[in-house]
Amino acid sequence: MENLKEIQATAADKLIAVDSEIKLAEFKAFVFGKSGLVTELMKTLKSLPNDQKPQAGKEINDLRVAISTMIENKEKELHRMAIDRAINEEGIDLSIDKPLHRIGSLHPLNRIRDKLVNYFVGNGYIVYDSPEIESDYYNFQALNIPPDHPARDMQDTFFIEDGILLRSQTSSGQIRHMEHHKPPLKMICPGRVYRSDDDSTHSPVFHQLEGLVIDKNVTLCDLKGTLEGFAKFIFGDQTTIRFRPSYFPFTEPSVEVDVSCFNCHGRGCRVCKNTGWIEILGAGMVNRKVLENCNIDPDEYHGFAFGMGLDRITMILHAINDIKLLWENDVRFLHMFD
Repeated sequence: MENLKEIQATAADKLIAVDSEIKLAEFKAFVFGKSGLVTELMKTLKSLPNDQKPQAGKEINDLRVAISTMIENKEKELHRMAIDRAINEEGIDLSIDKPLHRIGSLHPLNRIRDKLVNYFVGNGYIVYDSPEIESDYYNFQALNIPPDHPARDMQDTFFIEDGILLRSQTSSGQIRHMEHHKPPLKMICPGRVYRSDDDSTHSPVFHQLEGLVIDKNVTLCDLKGTLEGFAKFIFGDQTTIRFRPSYFPFTEPSVEVDVSCFNCHGRGCRVCKNTGWIEILGAGMVNRKVLENCNIDPDEYHGFAFGMGLDRITMILHAINDIKLLWENDVRFLHMFD
């Protein structure tokens, strides 16, 4: 035991002088190498009487564990020293003149989408997401669009195969929502839609946001009040709206909704094409057949629906004259909205 204590004291003294990982590796070889202190002690076990071997083996193992613990502590100490040294030697020179990268921002379409979603959610609507690859039933039939309707024309709709297509309107989400939820309902369905259309104000891929309200005693006046609040929120408190009769298969009566020009306030300018009004969305009272297709009693419940193009609203607000600018990802254009 006296010999073992002496060896442990010697190892501890030598370990104090270790100040690098290389020296620590040399110390490990000195203790546990082929000719190391502990290794040589283990070799002496075979020369001891059998009755002394267990006790001697235990004492040697205790020594090995004690030295191993000291080595682990030394490794932690060296690691801390290396970090401190790196901090002192690799300081940041704040005086270096280096141009910083510009921070990105939300795409203008996403800005408008988030603004509108937050507005309607704040007014009690829920957000519903529906598939972009849709069936003929949800995109057309359930919305009271028969097989011979012009909206089914191959020039307007991207058909993948018979009965399957890229949705041409987010109204399909309204049908799916009404199938699984019973009135009263207040929901919006924002998302991408697809139509075979391409010019300066139309794109084969664009974005819509549609809303639906179903409850008892819902009238066209409720629709007008809802859209007036939306128009004032997005275009300013001075904005007014007007309804023009229109036709949509899934609403009856149907209306086109115009807002007073936020740029000239009705006097006439380039933005409103000198009319004082800007067409902004379509809306109407939900057709009885649509409610019946979703197993909702049209004699008990009524509702209204509205749909708007997010791309169009973005283009109007920012005076963008070509919808393709929203899709080209030109950094110079996008930086205008930082």
